[in-house]
Amino acid sequence: MTNESAVLLFIMSRMLEYPNNSFFEEKSVIEEFVNENIHSETNRKEILKRIQPLYEMGLKDLQELYVETFDYKEKTSLYLTAHELGDSRKRGAALIKLQKLICEGGYEYEGKELADYIPMLLELLAVAPEEENFIRLKRRLSFAIHRLLNNLPSSNPYSKAIDLLMMFVFEAPGLEEVALLENGREEADLDELPYPVMYR
Repeated sequence: MTNESAVLLFIMSRMLEYPNNSFFEEKSVIEEFVNENIHSETNRKEILKRIQPLYEMGLKDLQELYVETFDYKEKTSLYLTAHELGDSRKRGAALIKLQKLICEGGYEYEGKELADYIPMLLELLAVAPEEENFIRLKRRLSFAIHRLLNNLPSSNPYSKAIDLLMMFVFEAPGLEEVALLENGREEADLDELPYPVMYR
C-alpha cells in the first residue's frame, strides 16, 4: 500500500461517513492533507475537484442525498457483506470473521456500525499490514466499490468522489470474478405469503 493510496483511503472513509457539521468544518484539513501527501499536482487537482461538489451542498441537502443514496438501496449499500452475500444467512458468519480479522490485525472497532461498514474498512485498510488476509480484504472491497459505482447514477455527486478509489487504490475485478461473486449473492424473498398472517 503506497502512502498516497493510504491518504485516499482515509479521505474517502471520511467522505462516506454520514455528513454532519464537522464534515464542512474539516474541509480545510482535508485539503491540506491532500496538498501535503499527494505529490502529483494532476492527482491533487483531480481529488479536490471530485470531492468539491459535496462541500457545495447545504448540510440538509447533503444528508438527504446520503440517505437516499446509501440507506435505501441494497445495490449502493455501504456494507461489504450486503454486496457479497445479499440477503443470505451467511452474512452473520461473515461479520464474525471480519470482526476477528480486525482484532487479529491489532485493531479495536468501537463504532456503532457493523464490522462490514465500508468507511471503517477503508480506514482499516489504510493502516493494515500487507498480509494475506488484508490483501484479500482489499480485493473484496474493490468488488463492493465497483458494484456500488455500477449502480450509482453518474449525476450523483458521490459517484465521482467514490470513483477516486477505483482510479488510485483498487483494481476493477475481472468479469469472471464478478460473475462468481454475483452468483454467491441471495436476493431477499419478497413474495407474498401463501396465507394471511393474523396478529392479535
